[in-house]
Amino acid sequence: MSLNVRPKETVATFTIHSEGTGVAQIARPGGSTHEIAIDTLPAFGGHDSAPSPVSYALAALVSCNQVTAQIVAKEVGVTLASFTFDLSAELDTAVMVNGASDRSGNFSRVIVDATIRTDATPEQFAALKDETERRCPISQLYRKSGIALFSTWVAEPL
Repeated sequence: MSLNVRPKETVATFTIHSEGTGVAQIARPGGSTHEIAIDTLPAFGGHDSAPSPVSYALAALVSCNQVTAQIVAKEVGVTLASFTFDLSAELDTAVMVNGASDRSGNFSRVIVDATIRTDATPEQFAALKDETERRCPISQLYRKSGIALFSTWVAEPL
């Protein structure tokens, strides 16, 4: 018996190839010429020659929100001219560094403050925020992992 499973036409597969030594590495997204340099702070065994994996994970959250918001804005016919994000995240490093078994190795809380220049009405803007957070895969990754994710979006007129 043969099983022929076809993925949905809307499913995109992302790949990364990475090489490194110590804690530093270079990751290369499949199908791209980009290289992502990764290191960490000396306190975690690195040389601080590139952002840490934690920094990339947090940057992915705000940048994915920006990309998804632009997709949603196009669908509803509003303009999003510029974005400013400020993010704060709390991470107990005792699990990663010391192997603590009585704590969580996940972020306990992430707070995102966004200011967006837009022509959206207050109602459109509120709907845009909700729809962006629902559709953003990185927001969903954070939320579904149990992180307390708080976000405040403020609209500034164009």
